[in-house]
Amino acid sequence: MSQKVIILDTTLRDGEQSLQASLTVKEKLQIAVSLERLGVDIIEAGFPISSPGDFKSVQMISERIKNSKICSLARCIKKDIEAAGISMRNAKSARIHLFLGTSDLHIKSKLKKNFFEIIEMAIHSIKIALKYTDDVQFSCEDAGRTSIDNLCRIVESVIKAGATTINIPDTVGYTIPSQFKTIIKNLFNRVPNIDNAIISAHCHDDLGLAAGNAIASIEAGVRQIEGTISGIGERAGNTALEEVILTIKLKEKLLNVFTNIKHNELYRTSQLISQLCNTPIPANKSIIGSNAFAHSSGIHQDGILKNRANYEIIDPKTIGVKAVQLNLTSRSGRAAVKHHMREMGYQDDDYDLNQLYLNFLKLADKKGQVFDYDLEALAFISNQEDKNQEHFQLKYFSIHSDSTGVSTASVKLLCGDKILNEIITTRNGPVNSIYQALNNIAGLPIVLEKFHLVGKGEGRDALGQVDIVVKYNNRKFHGIGLATDIIESSIKAMLNVLNNIWLSNKIKSKIKNIKNKK
Repeated sequence: MSQKVIILDTTLRDGEQSLQASLTVKEKLQIAVSLERLGVDIIEAGFPISSPGDFKSVQMISERIKNSKICSLARCIKKDIEAAGISMRNAKSARIHLFLGTSDLHIKSKLKKNFFEIIEMAIHSIKIALKYTDDVQFSCEDAGRTSIDNLCRIVESVIKAGATTINIPDTVGYTIPSQFKTIIKNLFNRVPNIDNAIISAHCHDDLGLAAGNAIASIEAGVRQIEGTISGIGERAGNTALEEVILTIKLKEKLLNVFTNIKHNELYRTSQLISQLCNTPIPANKSIIGSNAFAHSSGIHQDGILKNRANYEIIDPKTIGVKAVQLNLTSRSGRAAVKHHMREMGYQDDDYDLNQLYLNFLKLADKKGQVFDYDLEALAFISNQEDKNQEHFQLKYFSIHSDSTGVSTASVKLLCGDKILNEIITTRNGPVNSIYQALNNIAGLPIVLEKFHLVGKGEGRDALGQVDIVVKYNNRKFHGIGLATDIIESSIKAMLNVLNNIWLSNKIKSKIKNIKNKK
């Protein structure tokens, strides 16, 4: 019979302690609510003794979260355990998580004790923790480098003392899957009371093997996995929970296990955590990266269009991603170009595919990625002058901001053969005011979805590149601006978008007139 794997998320503890800036109480609560919605079984909310802010965060999360168990970390020190217990006093369900180094290296160089003193500390701490909750987890810190004899001794001792979950951490990402699997198997074979506790694994990614070690431990009998969303954490990070969760889903019959995770919440949760923690998700990150379901090769795109299973082992909808992304680059084939044209509503006889594809390849070699509106221009604008025409051209701009947050923007644009002016004052910064002025002149109902600023170069010659994504009539338009002045970069990016929208509208109107004449 299939068994459940408990998911313990430590984004708010192990993940948060690695961030350059601490999360606010409000941000931690936002993440906790998102994790609860995801279906995480246990949320490790923090390390209460570490700071008053952490204590307050755990306290608030304990009061708010009802569907996930709340867990607090504590060293095997009385004041730590008391702080953990008190912080979760109002939790519907609470766990105290104790940890203590068990490897010779940690015992001798860090703790300055002997192994028997470590066992005594662990047992004494568990007894204190049991005064606050009947759910106590004990972690054998640096278990991956602990001798198997000592590991078996301490696991047997802490289970006998009342620990209900025993965590086996590969604290420094030292083991490989076969080693870690052997450690877990030895525990199940040699510890007589092992069935009285849940065995957990907490793997770090120093060698890039965290997810592999976690899966290997499940094969050996582990029934709780600890990790973080996208793997954020100390050094190279933790087990990326989305990787383990999707592997379990995809290999459920092989592993004979399941989780209670709501998979369609994975992408949304990862995006929220990335934003709040200011930790960008790499484009090639498995499961949740922007390229995880993107296809650029013409062969792959053709295969995807015929049957998604040809090149995707996971349906994007499984994790909450709405559609497969076929990037248009110089490696794309005719099938992808044709698909994009159909997605925009064009019939095959509306344009010459062979000619469009030749023009597309030329543009892709120059530009890199080509977008839908670029295809429209290639397909329906034959006059080179029309292609290069910029309807909106900047003639003048000025911006004034003060310490109260008030910004006033003045813009003058050449719109075709007319010059239009606009002055806007806002309290949302200079970029906001300049964008409002531009949009008022253009008169287009657009929504700014993304604004990204990147520095290029160093010193006085450094350039600011602004990348924006704007939504207009349910379509996305991309704009890029590059200048030494950030405001000027922002204006160039927006003008890039406005001109692309204007050209797209012109093409639509031209096609409509042609069809009406037919």
